[in-house]
Amino acid sequence: MAVSTSATNEPAQRKKLAPEIVILAACMISMLTFGPRAASGNFQLPIMSANGWGSDTFSFALAMQNLLWGIGQPFAGALADRFGTMRVLWGGAVLYAAGLVLMSVSATPLTFSLSAGLLVGFGLSGCSMSLVVGALAKLVPDNKRGMAFGLVTAAGSFGQFLFSPLSGAMIQSLGWQMTTVLFGVLMLCILPLSLAVASAPMKAAVAGAPKQQTTREALGEAFAHRSYILVVLGFFTCGFQLAFITVHFQKYVVEAGLSPQVGYWAFALVGLFNIVGSLSSGYLSNRMPRRWILSFIYLSRAVATSIFILLPPTAFTAYLFGAVSGLLWLSTVPPTSAIIGQMFGTRYFAMLYGFAFFSHQVGGFLGVLLGGVLREATGSYDIVWWLSIALGIASALINLPIVEKPVVRKESAVTA
Repeated sequence: MAVSTSATNEPAQRKKLAPEIVILAACMISMLTFGPRAASGNFQLPIMSANGWGSDTFSFALAMQNLLWGIGQPFAGALADRFGTMRVLWGGAVLYAAGLVLMSVSATPLTFSLSAGLLVGFGLSGCSMSLVVGALAKLVPDNKRGMAFGLVTAAGSFGQFLFSPLSGAMIQSLGWQMTTVLFGVLMLCILPLSLAVASAPMKAAVAGAPKQQTTREALGEAFAHRSYILVVLGFFTCGFQLAFITVHFQKYVVEAGLSPQVGYWAFALVGLFNIVGSLSSGYLSNRMPRRWILSFIYLSRAVATSIFILLPPTAFTAYLFGAVSGLLWLSTVPPTSAIIGQMFGTRYFAMLYGFAFFSHQVGGFLGVLLGGVLREATGSYDIVWWLSIALGIASALINLPIVEKPVVRKESAVTA
């Protein structure tokens, strides 16, 4: 007779290092990878000025970066599940570093798209927060994952807080080319840090042992699961909103008549307050329905954006929007990650989270691209702001029907 087992009845993987060291290394990687990428909007005006490009050219490369990051994420996650996290982190870090360095000598739209778009995009898919979250899902027990995810997300937020004003100051004093080179070299610090978050490769099947779930079976199970589809659809909006603001907020602030420094520090506030938001979201993810958290975040973003674009542009409103947006910025990651881990377990977590993240990045691709194209066509960002608001309301509703329960499998399909 078939025996039912829960997808989350999985022992935490044994670690040689203390959990505190593992989490610290994961936080450092998250901070390093998220920082330069979050500060990409600071490079738009100097790069456009230096090369004589329009906003659509810069936006296309960054949109391509978001899309390729999303396309590469499920494959990077599958490789990390199969062969361990460390090797994938190494490959991603090298590609990320190379893309940043080559940006400094990219003088045509094609070469800029290949460096800032293709190399950085695929590099991020191999070494960004998603891979680190996948490793921690295997190294941290279920009852502590929400907080662990929150800490790593908060570290990424600190990277945003640190790199936004830092990149602005470096661009003004050293130039944007030297800044990208130095950031590229800094990404190589991920190589030694990845040793601490190395998850073990997937074990080979033992003769006589129960049949383990295959990759194809895991994908079929996930995409036949209504709640997983809802999580994936909701995450699309998160990507659209965050990528649009990341790339175009600085230009929007300057065009509104405010100084570039206002944009730098407003975006730095996003990172600073995101630390509070991410930790709070991670804490609450262990104590209340995660779908309620997600619904509240998306609805609150829509309200905050509506108020911001309807008020006259001032330094105060920019700073206030940065602070409120920060509380809601990456706070979607802990509950989203925890729901996926709760439903399907950790064996294929990196791959399944990767597909959810692909949806996130498709949203990011459209947010960045539409921001640039519609700005050039209409002379305003208004259409994209209102589209962001509409998507926020839709995602608030989409997340409410999610059922937060582990899938129940027959013994022959139990994951290890």
